[in-house]
Amino acid sequence: MLRNYFKIALRSLVKNSVYSFINIAGLAVGLASSILLLLWVTDELSFDKFHSNSNQIHQLWINSTYDGRVNSFNSVPFPSKDELKTKDSRIKNTAMTDWGSGHLLTVGDKRINNEGRIVTEEFLDIFHFPMVAGQPEIALDEPNSIVLTEATAKTLFGDADPIGKIILLDNKNEVKVTGVVKNIPDNSSIQFNFLIPLKLFQNEEFIKEADGDWGDYSWQVYVELQPGIDKAEVESTIKNVLVEKGQKDMPREFFLHPILRWRLHSSFENGKESGGMSDYVQGFSIIAIFILVMACINFMNLATARSQSRAREVGIRKSIGSRRKELIFQFIGESILIAAISFIFALVIVEVSLPLYNNLVNKTLFINYTSPEFWFYSISIIIVTGVFSGSYPAFYLSSFEPVKVLKGKMQVGKNATPRQALVVLQFVFATGLIIGTLIISQQIQHTKERALGYDQENLITVWNNEEIGKNYKAIKQELLTSGAVVSVTKSNSPVTEIFSNNFLDWPGKPEDQKVLFTTIATEYDYAKTLGVKVLEGRDFSEEFKADTASILVNKAAVDVMGLNETIGTQVTFWGERKATIVGVIDNVLMGSPNGQIKPAFIVFEPQWVSALTIRLEKTANTEESLKKVESVFRKLDPAHPFEYAFVDQQYAKKFSTITMINRIANLFTILAIFITSLGLFGLASFTAEQRKKEIGIRKVMGASVPSLVSLIAKEFSWLVIIAFAVAAPLSWWGFSNFLERYAYRIDFPWWVIAFSGLACLTFTLLIVSIQALKAAMSNPTESLRSE
Repeated sequence: MLRNYFKIALRSLVKNSVYSFINIAGLAVGLASSILLLLWVTDELSFDKFHSNSNQIHQLWINSTYDGRVNSFNSVPFPSKDELKTKDSRIKNTAMTDWGSGHLLTVGDKRINNEGRIVTEEFLDIFHFPMVAGQPEIALDEPNSIVLTEATAKTLFGDADPIGKIILLDNKNEVKVTGVVKNIPDNSSIQFNFLIPLKLFQNEEFIKEADGDWGDYSWQVYVELQPGIDKAEVESTIKNVLVEKGQKDMPREFFLHPILRWRLHSSFENGKESGGMSDYVQGFSIIAIFILVMACINFMNLATARSQSRAREVGIRKSIGSRRKELIFQFIGESILIAAISFIFALVIVEVSLPLYNNLVNKTLFINYTSPEFWFYSISIIIVTGVFSGSYPAFYLSSFEPVKVLKGKMQVGKNATPRQALVVLQFVFATGLIIGTLIISQQIQHTKERALGYDQENLITVWNNEEIGKNYKAIKQELLTSGAVVSVTKSNSPVTEIFSNNFLDWPGKPEDQKVLFTTIATEYDYAKTLGVKVLEGRDFSEEFKADTASILVNKAAVDVMGLNETIGTQVTFWGERKATIVGVIDNVLMGSPNGQIKPAFIVFEPQWVSALTIRLEKTANTEESLKKVESVFRKLDPAHPFEYAFVDQQYAKKFSTITMINRIANLFTILAIFITSLGLFGLASFTAEQRKKEIGIRKVMGASVPSLVSLIAKEFSWLVIIAFAVAAPLSWWGFSNFLERYAYRIDFPWWVIAFSGLACLTFTLLIVSIQALKAAMSNPTESLRSE
C-alpha cells in the first residue's frame, strides 16, 4: 500500500509540474530561510554555555538611585572581590578583571600589540576556558606569568611549545608562559588574547590606590555560587555591602547578573532588565516561523484550489471501497514527501548561501550533520511541515461524496473563502515586514545624520603607552612641524567612547540632586583638535598657566546646572577638588548614537591618558600624511608598532549590530515576498484557468481585454486592502513601541505605512494582471469548444 501511495504521489508531482515547482520552491525557500534564521538564533542562545558551570557564574552589578531613577552598572570597587568571598559561604569563588586593554608582547624580533586582560588568579577556576597546555588551577598563581590563546602562541612561537618561554610585556616586565587556552569562541561574552595576573602590578601606584578604596568604581567582579544556590538568597546578604562600607551619599545595592543572561539581557531600565539581543532573537524566531507558515499556506491554497483535478480520483477510490482515513493518510503522506524533497533543496540553498550569510551576520555559522539533534529536529520539521501544510487539503479532498463527484454535480474548489483568508494572512505578515524594515532603515539613517558636535574628517586616534607618555611633548612638537598635522591633544578616552563618569557640585545645587557627568581628562587644544565649538569662554591654553584649576563644561551641563553666569563659577568634583569654569563647549556625541548626550565636564589632567587624538592636514594625499606621522612615532617610540584608527571608522562600528539586524530583516523580507509571490502566481493562474470559459463568453459578448483583466485583478486587490487594514494599525503599534527604546529617534512616518500598502497592491496587481492578461488574450473559441 505504501509503495502504491508513493507511486501515486510521484506521478502527481510529475503530471502537475508547475504546481509541483511552486510548492517545492516555496517550501524550499521557506525552510532555507527558517534554517538560516534559526542558525543565527541558536548561536545567540548558545552564548557562554560552553562553561560547564555556567549556571553558577554571575557578574556583580550595582543599582544606584540618582537623577530620579535607578541606574544599573557593572563597574565596582576593587575591594568588592575579597569582601564578597567572606560575606556569604554560599559564594564558592570570586574573581576580578580590568576592562581589557592593548599590551605589547615581544619575543625576539616579533612584536604584537594585542588585547588582553589583567585578572586575579581565580579567573580560570571560575571560567572554564578549555586549556591545551598548563593547569588552570595554578596557571596564574605566579606574578610573572602569562596565559595565551592558541592563536597568540602561534603568532609568537610558531609550532614550538610555548610553555616556559619568556615574553617581554610592554618593554618592561618579563613574563613566563604558564598556560595556553583554546581560541576563545565567538559565542563567549568575555574575549581576550592573553591573561596577565593582577599580582604582576601589585606594587604599581594604581593598584595601591584602588586597594581599600570603596569609592573607585573601575573594576569588574565575577561570582561563582555553590551548586544549586538561588542567587536571590545571596543577593539578600550582599546587597547592602556598599552602604556598610560608607557609600551612603545615595542608595546603592549590589545584585548578581547570571552569565547566561549577559548576551541577551544586557540592557537595564530603572533597575530592571529591559531587553537587549533577546528582542532580536524573539523577533527573528517569529519571522522564521511565519516565513515557514507562509510557505505552508501556499501549499494549502494550491492544493485546495486544484482539487478539481483530483476529485474524480477521490470519487473512484471511494466507490471501490477506500476509506476516508486511508485517503487522509495518502494526501498527508504526499505533503510529507513534498516537504522532504523541499528540505533537501533547502539544505542545498543554505550551504550555498552560508558564506555570504556569515559575512552578513559576522559569524561562522554552519550545520553540524553529525549531530543527532540536527537529524531529530530535521525529521521533526519535515513531519510537522508536511502535516501542517497537508492537513487541510487532505481533510477537504477526502470529504468529497463519490456520487456527486462522478455525476459532476459537485463544484469542487469553488469555495474560495478559506484560500482568501490565508492569502490575507500572508499579506498581513508581508506588509508588517515591509513596514518594519523601512522603520529600522529610517531610524538608522536618522541617527547617522545626527549632529556629532565635532569634526570627524581627518581625525585619527593613537592609543597611549608609557613611551608615548614620556615623549608626548616632543611627539606633539614634531607632528606639528611635520606639515602633516594641524593639532594634537590627549585624553582619558577617545572621542567615540566614555571611560569615566563622576558627580559634580555647583553653587545652588539642591542637596538631594545627584547628576552623573561624563568626565574627560585632557590638556591643551582639546576643543581645537576635535573641532568642537566653544560657545562661551575659552579652551585650555598654554597662555593660561592656572588651567590646572580650570574646568570646561558642555551645553548639556549648563542646562542641568541652570546657572545665571556660567563662566567664573567655581565647582567641586572628586569629593573636594575645586575648579573654575573657564569655557562652555558644544555638546559632543561620545556614547550611544541613539542616546541622549549627557552633561560633561572636562578637566586639565595631563597624566590621565588613554589616547592621543590627531587632526591631519586636509590634503588629497592622506597616505603621505600618515607616513609622516608614522615616522615621528617610530623615531620617538621605536619599541611599539605604529597603530592608528580613523575616528569616523570607530564611530561607524557603533552601528554594526543594528545595521546587521537591518540587513537580515531586509533579506528575509525579500524572501517572504518571494514566497508570497509564488503562491499568488499559482492562485492567479488557477483563477484565470477556472474562469477561462467565463472570460471567453464575456469576450464574445464584446468585453474588452482591460475590463477582463480588471475583473480578476479586483478579486485579489480586495484581499490586499483587507490585509493592509489589519497590518497597518498592528505595525504602527508594534514599531512605535520599538522606537521608544531610543532616546534619539524618528517620529513614526505615516508615509511608511502608505508606501507599504501601495507596494503590496502594485506587486499583487502586476502578478495577477500578467496571468489575467494571458487568459484574456486567448482565443475564446478554444475555451468554448465544448459548450
